[in-house]
Amino acid sequence: MSSTEGSADSHDTAQDVVTILTEDHREMLELLGRAETTLDAEERRDLTDSVIAEVMRHSVAEEMFVYPEMEKHLPGGTEAVEHDKKEHDEIVQVMKQLEGADASSAEFTTLVKKLQELLKHHADDEESDQFPALRAHLGHDTLVEVGTKVQAAKKLAPTRPHPSAPHSELFHKTVGPGVGMVDRLRDALTGRNT
Repeated sequence: MSSTEGSADSHDTAQDVVTILTEDHREMLELLGRAETTLDAEERRDLTDSVIAEVMRHSVAEEMFVYPEMEKHLPGGTEAVEHDKKEHDEIVQVMKQLEGADASSAEFTTLVKKLQELLKHHADDEESDQFPALRAHLGHDTLVEVGTKVQAAKKLAPTRPHPSAPHSELFHKTVGPGVGMVDRLRDALTGRNT
């Protein structure tokens, strides 16, 4: 096999950003569904902590690499990004409340349902409008390139909600990795499931 064939094969297996983010949505909602139905409070906490960590990684990666592409290439992209950032704020507030709630309480169950509703709405918006627009306005190579950047960003992103943190590409690229490192250290020290 020639080197050009090898690189084409590896390129074909790389996922585009739309596929990555859609799979994230499915995983988050599936974990929340399990958290909602389990009777074991410790399992409910672990599942919810995993969702919170994944939502944070997903959101930060979107804000770093997807939203700039939307603003640059999509008609109405700036407005869509502002709308999404407001939804991210709502989601972060609920996740912060979940962090402090007792997993065996009725409040926790109510907050899990609220987070599930917010995430479902956000995912529906992205999957029905924004993702098809990204596919229509960006080439396959660009979508794969952004997907690669998103995957890398998720490895460094914070795993806990930070309601006072700005939803800005610059913040996430400069301060975000340090916040993420501190979050992962706290997760390890406390045994938090992420």
